[in-house]
Amino acid sequence: MRVHALHGWEVSIARAREIQLSLAKRVVTENEVINPRLVAGIDISSPDAQGIASGAVVVLRYPELSIVEVEVAEDKIAFPYIPGLLSFRESPLILAACEKLCNVPDLVLIDGQGIAHPRRVGLASHVGLFLDLPTIGCAKSILCGRHRPVGEEAGSHAELLDNGELIGAALRTKSGVKPIYVSVGHKIDLASALQWVIKCCRGYRLPEPARLAHLAAAGRLPLEGV
Repeated sequence: MRVHALHGWEVSIARAREIQLSLAKRVVTENEVINPRLVAGIDISSPDAQGIASGAVVVLRYPELSIVEVEVAEDKIAFPYIPGLLSFRESPLILAACEKLCNVPDLVLIDGQGIAHPRRVGLASHVGLFLDLPTIGCAKSILCGRHRPVGEEAGSHAELLDNGELIGAALRTKSGVKPIYVSVGHKIDLASALQWVIKCCRGYRLPEPARLAHLAAAGRLPLEGV
């Protein structure tokens, strides 16, 4: 799978923020997803004691959500942990895993923020630009913005606003569990992003592509029959 090299990764913190502001202008917030055949999930593990982490991408056939391909890349994390700059820490490993793919997904769900980010280009947007594919941010916590209470029924959502700007939504994917935070990554609009996240849920808090990518990154995804 082709990855577009938009910039290098060995940059200063100040330069990383400049790059984010530049990339934010290139994010497309219009829907380009039509009848996806393959849907992917992306996640990365926490570094171990030696600083080694695993980036994983799992490609699923839609609508069955059966596994088509799993790729994992391992390496040492180089960029420091700085809130708002996690894409510079995590993207290199994620993209290394994506480069191994034989199958190109039509839609990618990423455990992280899309435009629900102070500079409007979180991990899902950053990776989406490098892959030039529709991506959705499916984060487990808020980085910025506020929302009203979310209904308890699965599928309920509340707009996530930052200084009056709509940047995403808090979405209840399962009754009785905390909502996740969905935002546009690239080449999709928010309404479509919410629709596809719900369609990809299979009874867990996280949509199935992101859930399986989390397991793959942790080395806990059974691969028999893949």
